[in-house]
Amino acid sequence: MNASSSTTARGPRLALASLPGQHTLALLWANRQGRLGLVLIGLHLLLAVAGRWLAPHDISAGDSLASLLPPSAEHWLGTDQLGRDVLSRTLTGGREAIYTSLPAAVLAVVWGSACGMLLAIIGGRVENIAMRLVDALLSIPWLLFLLLVIGVMGPGPLVFILTLGIFYGVAVVRVMVTACREVLCLDYIQAARLRGDSLMRLLWREIKPNVLDTILVELAMRWSWALLAFSSLSFLGFGVSPPTPDWGLMVADGRGFMSFAPWAVLPPIVALSSLIIAINLVADTLAKTLGIDRAGRPE
Repeated sequence: MNASSSTTARGPRLALASLPGQHTLALLWANRQGRLGLVLIGLHLLLAVAGRWLAPHDISAGDSLASLLPPSAEHWLGTDQLGRDVLSRTLTGGREAIYTSLPAAVLAVVWGSACGMLLAIIGGRVENIAMRLVDALLSIPWLLFLLLVIGVMGPGPLVFILTLGIFYGVAVVRVMVTACREVLCLDYIQAARLRGDSLMRLLWREIKPNVLDTILVELAMRWSWALLAFSSLSFLGFGVSPPTPDWGLMVADGRGFMSFAPWAVLPPIVALSSLIIAINLVADTLAKTLGIDRAGRPE
């Protein structure tokens, strides 16, 4: 049985198994807010790759005589407290955040989805024990958890990716268990079990295609949360180390001058906000198009 046979039983929800990648993009592009989200995400990804070449000034070169200059023809967004060009640092400030948060989100969704689907199939006492453990982990404040792990292991791209990926994957486990329960009660799953399909075949051929829509929405959601978490760590001094440009670090460095030099803080805030909003626009569009309710999910 394929996904098309399950769509009727699942009501108006649109199964992604019948939607190739280009069709999913077409659905997003046909929606105004989805199209805006895709354009903004594409722009940020382009800047993450080519921002250093597009920057009009050296991102690390400072001039104490040119500190906190207002926007001008030479410095379109002004300079920061060290005389560095704000525009150049804003253009390149999302590189580390994107290169860290996106792999972390992928890791979270991959292991969280795999564990969630497996637990849903096994069920029984194993699932109950695992869900109580998930509840306990979700009750831990995310910032405290991240600071504890980074304090023990030290900062670094790999540490950030693994820490964010493991932490945010816990919430994915719960979401996927719930999504798989809707599929496991359908007739074609029972038929697959009766004909002797193995656990892995059941998971890969019957369940996974019918929860791909949930997985895709979870990927967008977890990316936005991982991005915000990484920027928060940089703001607190546990993320990117100076002089590497980073939006969270730029906000932390310039917050003391906000009353008389807001140009040192507002550009990175706008850049970070626009990316997070764009990701959530895509997630919301996918959720509405595919019939997934985002309300009440663990963050």
